[in-house]
Amino acid sequence: MDDVAVRMIEGSFGQILVLTLDIVGTFAFAVSGASAGVKRELDLFGVLLLSFSAATAGGIVRDMLIGAIPPAALSDWRYLATALVAGAMTFWCNPLIDRLRNPVQLFDAAGLALFAVAGAQKALAYGLSPMMAALLGMLTGIGGGIVRDLLLAGVPSVLRSELYAVAALAGAIVVVSADVLQLHAAVAALLGAASCFVLRLIAIRYRIRLPVSKATRKPQ
Repeated sequence: MDDVAVRMIEGSFGQILVLTLDIVGTFAFAVSGASAGVKRELDLFGVLLLSFSAATAGGIVRDMLIGAIPPAALSDWRYLATALVAGAMTFWCNPLIDRLRNPVQLFDAAGLALFAVAGAQKALAYGLSPMMAALLGMLTGIGGGIVRDLLLAGVPSVLRSELYAVAALAGAIVVVSADVLQLHAAVAALLGAASCFVLRLIAIRYRIRLPVSKATRKPQ
């Protein structure tokens, strides 16, 4: 097999891998958004809107920044279908999903990891430098959570939660480092997603967070 054929196969595999990560991440973030909407007692339309927004915001920002226009989430029906199915499933089967310990955080961590990896790999495929690809991977991961929290009139988790953006950045750095070392794309994706997911869950479990400024009261 000549070099051209090998590059074509690797390119096709990379596209399939990014699409797979995107779809699975879309499902995870959609469940996260829908679960948060159900807890806030939104109606069916509100839950579906929140699930779609949380599931696609990060990917849309990523695609716009790298020039992949129109964004995949708006041009590929599979993203919309995945988000709506996940949202409807969460709305109608919430008692079953709620048996998981804090499903919003669990699915949010999964979506964060998958989107951070997919964002970094797609950025690399579009020729961005490793540093910029890692930053874009982080932005892809945190975008959905930010939109979800803003729509629910809350402070975004990325600004106050336990190692949220840091976990996404760590996963993206693992991906770009693996690419520099010329590891297989699937191995890089697995290592990056596992790093982000585990770091996020450890931070939640042990309440590990970055330092917070302690404001002092002025004497009266």
